[in-house]
Amino acid sequence: MSNEDDLDAVFKALANPIRRRLLDAMKDGPRTTGQLCEAEPLLDRCTVMQHLKTLETADLILIRREGRERWNHLNALPIKAMHDRWLAPYARGAVAMLADLKTRVEAGEAKD
Repeated sequence: MSNEDDLDAVFKALANPIRRRLLDAMKDGPRTTGQLCEAEPLLDRCTVMQHLKTLETADLILIRREGRERWNHLNALPIKAMHDRWLAPYARGAVAMLADLKTRVEAGEAKD
């Protein structure tokens, strides 16, 4: 899979609020599939598993099996790659614009 395909999978996975909540549930540490099902009581186990599969396909979670338990670990590296590729360049521009505005306001050059 190419890097662009990888990012497409990450964007697709993060587009769903349920998957974002599942990732949020794992940010403080790994969770079993049962724990994640409990965190989403309106969904059945099969639906949670489908969402976890999408997250796994996007490489946003890593799975480790211990006996009958399946531990889901957050993998933040694809999110960092997305940030580096898409968010950081825009944030730098916004920060530069704010710094320029501050300089102009302090110099009394702000325009209405």
